[in-house]
Order: sequence, then structure tokens, then C-alpha cells
Amino acid sequence: MAMGEYERLVNAYRKGDEAALERLVRSLRRPLYGFIYHMTEGRDDADDIFQETWRRAIARLSHFRAGNFRAWLFRIAHNLVIDRARQNRLLTRPDEDSPDQLALLADKNPTPDQQAVISETARRIAEAVSGLPPGQREVFVLRTKGNLSFREIAAIQGTSINTALGRMRYAIQRLRRELLDLRPDTGEDGGS
Repeated sequence: MAMGEYERLVNAYRKGDEAALERLVRSLRRPLYGFIYHMTEGRDDADDIFQETWRRAIARLSHFRAGNFRAWLFRIAHNLVIDRARQNRLLTRPDEDSPDQLALLADKNPTPDQQAVISETARRIAEAVSGLPPGQREVFVLRTKGNLSFREIAAIQGTSINTALGRMRYAIQRLRRELLDLRPDTGEDGGS
């Protein structure tokens, strides 16, 4: 959905078009929920925060001014995730057997051996992502799960675009280092 389309739906909802809100929620459900899920302890927290994000967004819609609705909505979610983390006083990680992660890695009809490798790989990736410093993890998840631009991510985090880009760069570097052994053997070992 184009950026201006979100704002058009917001305006339609403000004028009483309930279907506009349904379209808005449906179009943003996957990226918003994905972001929340990967920044919290699992499905229960994610469900709560997802619902609270929309509740607050709808209640505060009169405060939304022309601009980027998607970034505004993700900012609400960002703040709720931070509040939840403060309440829990711990860094969070997604469930190890996240269907989203397995679906990304799964081949069609994998054998049991292949499924074991896929599950272990998904677990390692989830563990590595959850081990990123919070700012880096948030940028990584917003970009990969939320498909947000770095401009939007910077607005959500209250930082400059350069900071958001730097956090992504450091996150990728760290993930590459931690997951180096998962890379297929390229045969470039210089031996035999």
C-alpha cells in the first residue's frame, strides 16, 4: 500500500468510514505484529501490545497530523515495547519455534533430517537476533519484518537516519560473525 493511502484511510475513518479502519488494520497487521513479536517475549506479549497499539492509535487519532501514519503507528508500538521491557526488566527473545522463521527457511517437503537442520538454524538465527543490543535489534526487525524505510525507523527511534543506518550495519556485522558457521561451504579454503 502506498504511503498516501494510509493517510487517506485515516481521513476516511475520521469521517465515519468503519471499513477504512478495517483496511488499515489489515494492511499493517503483518509488519506491525512481526515487529512487536520479535521485540517481545512471545505471542502473549505480542498480542497484548498489538491490541494496545491499535487501541491507543484509535484513541489518539485526533493527535495524528498529516505525515507518515505507518511511522506514527510503529512509534506507538515501539513505546509500548519499551514500557513492557521496563516492566519485565529483561531483554526479550522470540519463541524458538516461531512459525515465521521456520517458514522463511523451510524447503518444500523437507526430510526429517532437513527439518532438524532447519529448526536448529531458525533457533540460532532467532537467538542471534535476540542477542543484538536493543537499538540494533529494533532497527533490524523494523527493516526486515516491518519493511520500514530508514527515515521511518529514525523517526520511530527518535534518532538521525545515519544512526539508524549505523545500527543496521552493526547488527548485520554482528549477525554475520555469530552465524558464520551457518554459511554454506564455498570451497574457498585454499586447501586440497
